[in-house]
Amino acid sequence: MRHGFGRRIGREPESGAVVRSRLPAPPAWMRWLPVLYVVALLVIEPLTPADWPVSFALIAVPLVTAFAHGPFVVAGATVFSVLFEGVLAGTPCCAGRSVGYLWDRHYVASYICTALVGALGTILAAHRIRRERTLADVRFVAEIAQRVLLRPVPHRIGNLRLESLYLSADAEARIGGDLYEAVPTAYGVRLLIGDVRGKGLLAVETAAALLGAFREAAHDEADLPTLAGRVEKSMDRRATQLGGTELGERFVTAVFAEVPADGRVVRVVNCGHPPPVLIRRDEVRELDQGRSAPPLNLGMLVEDPYQVDVYDFLPGDQLLLYTDGITETRDPAGSFYPLLQRLRSWGPLPPRELMEQLHNDLLAYSDNQLQDDTAALTACLLADERAAPARPAGTAGGHVAPE
Repeated sequence: MRHGFGRRIGREPESGAVVRSRLPAPPAWMRWLPVLYVVALLVIEPLTPADWPVSFALIAVPLVTAFAHGPFVVAGATVFSVLFEGVLAGTPCCAGRSVGYLWDRHYVASYICTALVGALGTILAAHRIRRERTLADVRFVAEIAQRVLLRPVPHRIGNLRLESLYLSADAEARIGGDLYEAVPTAYGVRLLIGDVRGKGLLAVETAAALLGAFREAAHDEADLPTLAGRVEKSMDRRATQLGGTELGERFVTAVFAEVPADGRVVRVVNCGHPPPVLIRRDEVRELDQGRSAPPLNLGMLVEDPYQVDVYDFLPGDQLLLYTDGITETRDPAGSFYPLLQRLRSWGPLPPRELMEQLHNDLLAYSDNQLQDDTAALTACLLADERAAPARPAGTAGGHVAPE
């Protein structure tokens, strides 16, 4: 992944921490471009005949400066350019011209043009700074909204070690329709990963509504089918409120998983989503018994859609939930990312190392050209079952991926 890609992996900043928005720093080569430009002219000037006034090219210095510097620097560059044009026009030792050239009409026109271009460059730089500050403020507000509404997943709940990963295909993205959540409840730790159909504001709002419904219902419903049904009712209600064609189009693929307090098993309800992957020392396999329900908001199409699949989940086992952005990642030749093959080749990895390895491998496989947002959540049952006390439910967080 190139450094501009949005990404989220590992520990989040403290929820109370506020990081002020800052203007993006331009590349070093762009900041030094005016100096390099003037140096190039100084090299060329002695090599050209006296009647070839290369110094006229100094007219462009203010605009070159405006690409990476503020209005005051551009104004200073304008004054420097006018004075330096005069030096090159009337200094025999430097340019081989007599002092009489200093006030030649061509050079006077050059001074005036440089001043005008400098004024325009100063205005351009001020406008650029203002736009960059506006963009930085908007991104800052998006970051704060994400931290307030979409809290990060805890790294330890009871006897589970958790890690999450998000990769955005858009460098400017902050919030999107990929989501994940982990909630400690009286029934065990309940996990959710989902992918909202579509993009944009509606997808973000739908993802936020789904997370809110899941966080509330996870504490109240005794089993996963009832939990999934209650979340779907919330999605149905939201689609009805939207009206129009959105009623039939706004749906979410999701996986609900539950690990009881004593571990040993994991229960899964799949709603049209890629199946989870179980990773243990001698085995990597998909947890798919072919009983996936329709995506949320389409469950009304079938009767009793939600089936619970139960699997052994022993100390040291790891459950990987992910969105289809991972398996649909393509290499330059167009081949899909072989997730299971990669997991088997890496062997068992701790959650954090697994997410980092997956992160780096996806970027290398796609040649830094991700086509879709991707999200993943992994939960590892600790070998030492003397679990640390679970965090209060209010500290458990979800995440909606930046779009």
